[in-house]
Amino acid sequence: MTYDERLTKIVPHERQFRFQQLEFYAFIHFTVNTFTDREWGDGSESPLIFTPERLDPEQWVKAVKSAGMRGLILTCKHHDGFCLWPSRFTEHTVAASTWKDGRGDVVRETASACKKHGIKFGVYLSPWDRNCSLYGQGRAYDDFFVGQLTELLTDYGEIFSVWLDGACGEGPNGKKQYYDWERYYSVIRTLQPNACISVCGPDIRWCGNEAGHTRVSEWSVVPERAKDSEIISEKSQHSDDAEFRQRKVDARDSDLGSRAVLESENKLIWYPAEVNTSIRPGWFWHESEDDRVRSLEELVHIYNHSVGGNATFLLNIPPTRDGLFHENDVKRLAELGEYIRNTFRTNLLENAVLSSDSGNIEAARTDDYREYYISSKDRTTAEIIAEWSSPVTVGCIVLKENILCSQRVESFIVEAEFDGGFTEVYRGTVIGYKRIVPLKNVVTKRIRIKITDSRTEPTLAFLGIYEGNEE
Repeated sequence: MTYDERLTKIVPHERQFRFQQLEFYAFIHFTVNTFTDREWGDGSESPLIFTPERLDPEQWVKAVKSAGMRGLILTCKHHDGFCLWPSRFTEHTVAASTWKDGRGDVVRETASACKKHGIKFGVYLSPWDRNCSLYGQGRAYDDFFVGQLTELLTDYGEIFSVWLDGACGEGPNGKKQYYDWERYYSVIRTLQPNACISVCGPDIRWCGNEAGHTRVSEWSVVPERAKDSEIISEKSQHSDDAEFRQRKVDARDSDLGSRAVLESENKLIWYPAEVNTSIRPGWFWHESEDDRVRSLEELVHIYNHSVGGNATFLLNIPPTRDGLFHENDVKRLAELGEYIRNTFRTNLLENAVLSSDSGNIEAARTDDYREYYISSKDRTTAEIIAEWSSPVTVGCIVLKENILCSQRVESFIVEAEFDGGFTEVYRGTVIGYKRIVPLKNVVTKRIRIKITDSRTEPTLAFLGIYEGNEE
């Protein structure tokens, strides 16, 4: 087996494959911080301040659906330890608030709204609990955390994502907790086997920043030790263990999966990236940020380079103290959804003649993994031409590899015909699950896509050519 053949043996688990197909989904940061105007609570906040008198998760779900999102992850408990559900393991919950006379359950209402309107529901549960007196006591705290995790994974229906971050500060007793990650993973796999475990977990990888920045080349096949990057990075801050420093992979590295990086790695995994950022400067709602909602242009750029850059896009929208999305956020989400729908509504290939120098390119017309394009055996390049009877205006191209056959393409070129000859209009590296190629309204009768390097025979599960995609 050649080196490149070994790389292309790495493929996604079914749960990862389904997750990547969601593409775009929402984060909802909502807790006592919303009422204290803070980003991180310290655990001393009174539950009595939690009074979202107009709480309406259906409004949230309708707004995120208008943007084209297919899932929603709720911060069921942030670092302050306040639970948005009546947990049996602590009194620091909505049950101790006056909201709905202590009988409310934000998690249940949100899960129900998601189910009613046909999107996936996920949970965020912070391992760092600044309110719990057991924090820092090892097994006792792990039992507490697993108890709460079990509640969320058994009482609220199907969960598509369990989002775990690596925050690990001191608890009320001045001690830090060494999280029993493997135990947490085992509970999740047992109770929700189809859920992906994100960030501090083995299924979905943090992109390395919270600003919406993306890599030029985002690889899904990476070293196995990359899944411990956040965990090990955190532990190494208060440990002199040389093994941890040696094993550490920095999630911020610009290159995690090229041939040069992987050639010395013995264990490889499929570990796709997630780009997470907020629609505002902060993660929680602050009145002072009502006029600082990201512009449509910013969100389009992040969408094109995350969903269109072999990653998924997790966009946070924080509810106000009333329990509603602010009208500015709702408006921007609707504008983004309209942009996405308009851009990808009409595939110009419907009226084009397709040809290739090898393989059946017709199989790439439909977005279906059962039939897909693959070049002739032992070829690591391919040339594909789309031709129209009269000039068309091309705003963008969408390329999708069949990731069930791994991620293969290393580089490609897009050319357009002008005055009888082809001119390069875009040069790219990886494709992966999806690559959105912006072309700035090129007018031409012929487009040529040249895959110039691939780890083995290149594949395309889908090829789309569209009119609009101005950033």
